[in-house]
Amino acid sequence: MGANLNSFISERVTLVPGDITCENLGVKDSNLVEDMWRAVDVVVNLAATTNFDERYDVALNLNTMGAKNVLNFSKKCAKIKMLLHVSTGERAGLILENPYFMGETLNGTSGLDINTEMKIVEERLSELRAWKATEGEITLAMKDLGIQRARKYGWPNTYVFTKAMAEMLVGQIKGNVPLLILRPTIVSSTYKEPIPGWVEGIRTIDSLAVSYGKGRLTCFLGDPDSVIDVIPADMVVNSMIAAIVAHANEQAPCEIIYQVGSSLANPLRFSCIQDYGQRYFTKHPWVGKDGKPVRVGEVTVLNSMASFRRYMAVHYLLPLKGLQVANTAFCQYFQGMYLDLHRKIKSVFRLVELYQPYLFFKGIYDDMNIEKLRMAMRENKVEIDVFYFDPKIINWEDYFINTHIPGVVKYVFK
Repeated sequence: MGANLNSFISERVTLVPGDITCENLGVKDSNLVEDMWRAVDVVVNLAATTNFDERYDVALNLNTMGAKNVLNFSKKCAKIKMLLHVSTGERAGLILENPYFMGETLNGTSGLDINTEMKIVEERLSELRAWKATEGEITLAMKDLGIQRARKYGWPNTYVFTKAMAEMLVGQIKGNVPLLILRPTIVSSTYKEPIPGWVEGIRTIDSLAVSYGKGRLTCFLGDPDSVIDVIPADMVVNSMIAAIVAHANEQAPCEIIYQVGSSLANPLRFSCIQDYGQRYFTKHPWVGKDGKPVRVGEVTVLNSMASFRRYMAVHYLLPLKGLQVANTAFCQYFQGMYLDLHRKIKSVFRLVELYQPYLFFKGIYDDMNIEKLRMAMRENKVEIDVFYFDPKIINWEDYFINTHIPGVVKYVFK
């Protein structure tokens, strides 16, 4: 498009700032709201907090009740053809493209009720305010409450728990609005478009790769044989477009689940990611602040939580204990150093606790519906080379070494 790109976009795109935790999505201009209700025919909801360790009140309001607000807004759109709700999935074994029903839990524990969860949050906040808790104390308590409530019903963290409740809610109250739920797995940098390796923000596997490249990662916790389900961002976008086109003119209300991932069609193992990272940073070393290249080598693989605890005890907890004794003997001379190390160790344990379910994850995402969508596209002679989202075309070695890791280094850690 060259110089015409901006005018091309401005003729077709209108940006509207809003907030899905509010009525009418937080749009204050009533005339604009009326225009949207008259004109909009497809609603796509990607708005969410994806922080695993989010405050429970924030995640519940945004991920769960926000989805309800988006659905209610969609119902007021005169031309509505569908709501595409972007979600996530989480359980061990073969994860089917099935909806979550209201009150369903991963571990079979009964009693899950969204209104009750909202009430628990309000009561806990009232207690904390009555105790005159600081904002920091409230944040920590809300984070702990989210993890506690998620794990009570079998979910590993607040993020996937609140997204699952959103699916339950929109599925129950969708009425006549056709509903598509799309569950991408771990979204990575782009495969081809707009440019190979483009990424915004950092994912778990990326932080591990870059920490290794910088020489900061001395050990790796996880099962080397575990399959990690990764899918490039442009494939997710293409699958969304294809799903919208496939279902836009259906008359009867529907609810269809699409899981967009790679673990069934083209599985990628943790051990491969380790290998690709080592090969990339050996050939293209990270340059440290001193201007010298960082040399990387083999990392210690800890394949169980027990081995991780032993490693931490020997390398960090024993030295911390020694520092505590020295600090006491020298009249708190090492107090600053002791508190800093204690805080860092505590932070590592919290992160490991948070990510442990993924480091030893044993789930495979079924993609039968998305495969049917690909087949329908081929049969109808749709431009599959343009709207590509088949993970089988990915050569993981080439993608990670020549596209993904260079992209993360370039766009995230410039």
